[in-house]
Amino acid sequence: MSRRRRHSKEVAIRRFRPTLLPTLVVIILFPILVGLGFWQLDRAKQKREIQAEYDARSQDALVGIGPRLQDADTLRFYRVTAKGSYNPDYQVLIDNRVQSGQVGYYVITPLRIPGSDMRVLVNRGWVPLGASRQDLPKIETPPALLTIEGVATVPSQDVFQLAEPPPLTGQWQIVWQHMDMKRYAEAVPFPVQPVVILLDPASPAGGFDRQWTRLDAGIAIHRGYAFQWFILATALLVIWVVINLRKARQVPDPSDQS
Repeated sequence: MSRRRRHSKEVAIRRFRPTLLPTLVVIILFPILVGLGFWQLDRAKQKREIQAEYDARSQDALVGIGPRLQDADTLRFYRVTAKGSYNPDYQVLIDNRVQSGQVGYYVITPLRIPGSDMRVLVNRGWVPLGASRQDLPKIETPPALLTIEGVATVPSQDVFQLAEPPPLTGQWQIVWQHMDMKRYAEAVPFPVQPVVILLDPASPAGGFDRQWTRLDAGIAIHRGYAFQWFILATALLVIWVVINLRKARQVPDPSDQS
């Protein structure tokens, strides 16, 4: 009688043995990724607080803007009104504004308040780019005394710039990359209120395309970015664990019965 040789199955036992280089990479990158995630959550929280302030103030009565310098925080997000005439000599076109997939400019014009030198800036809306950036759009400006209504905003100064903008000397520089209130106030020969009025879409006071977006548009974006950073941090840990699991030895498979 012959004997049939049976071969028992074996399984690999793996042990977690972290190596130096991958561990250093995780120690450096993991806190950064998690920190970026929490930073985005904090940004979303700030946007929610701003939105709550906007919603509360936008329901209040109109606030008048007069010839005396007013505080930006007491005007921000309120619906405001001002009387005056446009001063197009110191008008600014804010470049690279996109509307319905088309590039153009925001037209920001100072409004002179009667009986004073005080101006308040009015964002009159969006106009399309011309044939080239050397061919600026023609901006029609009504000369009459006007009543302006809209929402007072404070332009963000937290913008990315490759270099500092050139000083405003000599001929007035009409095209700007963003609305820098401090730079504008230092460049003009008159006092200016520290806010920009977003001209009401229904106003007939010399406006253009005014599809103002809600201020909470960035909340979901920040949450999405936070989720992505946390996912990357989790993936980094998983990869670190997998590459540091090393085969130690082979042992018989207990499920293999002879």
